[in-house]
Amino acid sequence: MENISWQPPEGARVCDNAGGLCRGDDKASLPREARLPINRCNLPAVVLGSLTYQRHPSPLLIDGVAELHHDLFRRLALAGDDDERRGDVFRDYLTVRFQLEWLEEMGYTGRRKGRAKANYVRLIRGWSFDSDSREGAVLKGWVESRFGLLPRWHGMPLRETGSESWQRYLEMRASGLYGTNALEAQLDLVYTYCQYELARRHNGARHVTLYRGVNRVADYEILGRGEGGRYTLLLNNLSSFTCSRERACEFGDTILAVEVPLTKIFFYCGLLPGVLQGEDEFLAIGGVAEVTLSTR
Repeated sequence: MENISWQPPEGARVCDNAGGLCRGDDKASLPREARLPINRCNLPAVVLGSLTYQRHPSPLLIDGVAELHHDLFRRLALAGDDDERRGDVFRDYLTVRFQLEWLEEMGYTGRRKGRAKANYVRLIRGWSFDSDSREGAVLKGWVESRFGLLPRWHGMPLRETGSESWQRYLEMRASGLYGTNALEAQLDLVYTYCQYELARRHNGARHVTLYRGVNRVADYEILGRGEGGRYTLLLNNLSSFTCSRERACEFGDTILAVEVPLTKIFFYCGLLPGVLQGEDEFLAIGGVAEVTLSTR
């Protein structure tokens, strides 16, 4: 696959060696209670969710996507260096592949089409309004299924499977998937397309510096503390960040800065114009991460 120069969104910083992340040891692993023993990608959760992976990322490949959708990537290659055209190719492919505008062709016979019309665009927009919504539960459930990373927060802490908060999350996830058209398969392609575009647009970069404004650091699972405001945190399995530190300041008094592997970017503002509006938002897959905390 041809690489071309990638200009990151304004305010973002990318690097080829994660800055100072290679200092220190690589012993911080993903706790057992935060992962599944199996997943649907090429690396186990204990690896891709570890601090070692943050420092030394490698590609994440969801099982079967390249084989089942080889025609999509052939069409993307034919679109060449035209970013807009590649985006149109992707949208058209999903519309036809999943019959998003012809629900009856997929076997839908009901009178109410509210849930049947749910698709990847509505999920991502729903997340942008409220990450603890039904749409958020579906997205976190997709990360759980594909990468084996269990969610740690959905409106309230998720610490024990079988707890009241866990059951609430499962109910929201199930209701978000019920009566829909292969939503998780659509998300497989969104992630894979995002990775395809990042691979085309960067020039050897492996990480991007992202920010998140927080008010209560104690709400996060702190695994370790270092000097200079450095912490090792267990992040939720999917979280929103921004590439603008100034924008992050609008959401909290403390700024969390993290070098996120590009391989953990599920979606970002500008990938498909019109899906996410403003805030320079990135949706990033979680796990153990070294972060730096500072005040405004």
